[in-house]
Amino acid sequence: MALVASDSLDPDLFQRIRDRVAIVGIGHLPFAKDIGRPIADTAVEAIQMALEDAGLHAADVDGMSMFEMEATHEVTIARRLGVENLCWWDKISYGGGALAATVMHAAAAIATGLASVVVCHRARNRGAKTSRPWARERGIARDDKSLYLPWGLIRPVDIIGLYAHRHMYLYGTKREHFANVAIAARKHAHNNPYAMMRGRPLDLQTYLTSRMISYPLCLYDCCLETDGALACVVTSIERARDLRQKPVLVHSVAQASGPNPVHLANYNNTKDMETTAVFCARLLWQRAELTPKDIDCAQLYDAFTPLVIMGLEDYGFCPRGEGGPFTEGGRIELGGELPVLTSGGGLSEAYVHGFNLILEGVRQIRGTSWNQVPNCQAVLVTGAAGVATSAMILRSPD
Repeated sequence: MALVASDSLDPDLFQRIRDRVAIVGIGHLPFAKDIGRPIADTAVEAIQMALEDAGLHAADVDGMSMFEMEATHEVTIARRLGVENLCWWDKISYGGGALAATVMHAAAAIATGLASVVVCHRARNRGAKTSRPWARERGIARDDKSLYLPWGLIRPVDIIGLYAHRHMYLYGTKREHFANVAIAARKHAHNNPYAMMRGRPLDLQTYLTSRMISYPLCLYDCCLETDGALACVVTSIERARDLRQKPVLVHSVAQASGPNPVHLANYNNTKDMETTAVFCARLLWQRAELTPKDIDCAQLYDAFTPLVIMGLEDYGFCPRGEGGPFTEGGRIELGGELPVLTSGGGLSEAYVHGFNLILEGVRQIRGTSWNQVPNCQAVLVTGAAGVATSAMILRSPD
């Protein structure tokens, strides 16, 4: 399939972004099942932590990119922070696909001179069962939802379960391959003091005998449900050189929907089960000077274990249908060929629509991860496959 034509609109812009924009600060509150505070409060605190990490102040901030699916306002948060004049902002809200898009939009604003210091953040209060959208589905199904809600596909796990079953049928993928993803994430979470599942080991027997949620996906194939607030600070490489932390370069960024971004339900898009992430990956690698072979670890969006196997295929680490076998023999664990989810990810650290994957990517480049990949020079961070999505490559300045 040919590269999408839209990337030819302004190729110079991506050269102005590539390695010229950096993440310079990160911060997050401890994760919880019920954080007990409004998201506007926790967002302000997480941003303050990220600014402190960078050695910046609220008065330095003039841009904000919010990953938001609830009901807070950028200007309100900016006022509470003490931002003197917010002159650029946006809000991105497409489920698990939007995480890297916040950094992409921030990088574009900085590269075009619309802002100089941009805060990206996500605050989420949806750990309680009653706060989850599919627990409140009522009335007439509209828009994309009319294509699957009436047929009983109410929960995301039901839809991804269908995809997983199809992948098993076409390519011989096994439940043991999904287990490899869950076990790797849990092993990595063991060393992470903030991980919700730290100290709760997982083995293959426990996985295989656990409660089935939506065949073939069991309890351990599903992400956690977590409250949390996280933020990162983005600025130019010139300004980053004078700040507190080693700058983490934004090397390549992409956002894509593909032709059929039906929310979590485009598993039937092509005979080869290509998802929206394929379109995002093509743009990402086209804009990069790196290839999948240059990536030292991958923070692949993991609301469910099959999404990681999809990601391995969609982003070019293995051919279509070989994502399952790629997980064998510790290959995706620390010390393996391509460690994934080195903080524990959504499966075992916390589920905050993947924003924690950005922070772990930054830690890996800084050399401060609890599961540090030796001499980590390049990290892939992705949003969800199967929805309008985004991804980025972070790179060391060394």
